[in-house]
Amino acid sequence: MSQKNIKLKLARTEMDLTQEQLAEKVGVTRQTIGLIEAGKYNPSLKLCIAICKVLNKTLNDIFWEVE
Repeated sequence: MSQKNIKLKLARTEMDLTQEQLAEKVGVTRQTIGLIEAGKYNPSLKLCIAICKVLNKTLNDIFWEVE
């Protein structure tokens, strides 16, 4: 996961959430959300699912990468 996660950022801004607010809802730090969005951190499946639930998206919507 080296590319930026633009889909995560878009979904987060659609829900009108800051990185801080999303982080709080899923139980991680703002830095973690920032790193995921920057493509510098590979989140666990558990964290991916938690993020998707908060953003009302599927794993495919946010984390699936087409080769």
